[in-house]
Amino acid sequence: MTRTPLILIAMLGSLALLAGAFGFQYLGGMAPCHLCLLQRWPHAAAIAIGLVAVSSSRGRAELAAAGALTVLIGAGIAFYHTGVERHWWLGPQTCTGGDISTVSADDLLSSILAAPIVQCDQVAWSMAGLSMASWNGLASLVLAAIWIAAIRRD
Repeated sequence: MTRTPLILIAMLGSLALLAGAFGFQYLGGMAPCHLCLLQRWPHAAAIAIGLVAVSSSRGRAELAAAGALTVLIGAGIAFYHTGVERHWWLGPQTCTGGDISTVSADDLLSSILAAPIVQCDQVAWSMAGLSMASWNGLASLVLAAIWIAAIRRD
């Protein structure tokens, strides 16, 4: 198999993982925690890298290496999240928000009270004893292997 189909498979894999995450959020009503949101960014980057790689005639091996690196970063975040869920280590203690200097106290309080409370150390969904973060980490490792296979092709 040549490089382009492998890049397409890896890119579509990241697209499927993102679609699944958004499906759980918007169709399943499962609000993501801070670490869940962080896990999405490497897949978005891998999709962008894949689009550039398949539309370019040069530098595909380097782009495939960048794709592999991004999904490996995503796997790292996912496995860190798994450790937080299993209480192996503590997760992030703070969250950040936007500029609230122009928001009234009543509007801010209403927004806080209406927001879902999602904790990173609570498993919202699991299958076969593995959380969504764990499955994302494993899938990210598979995608990294595909990106690496694309590096090695002509």
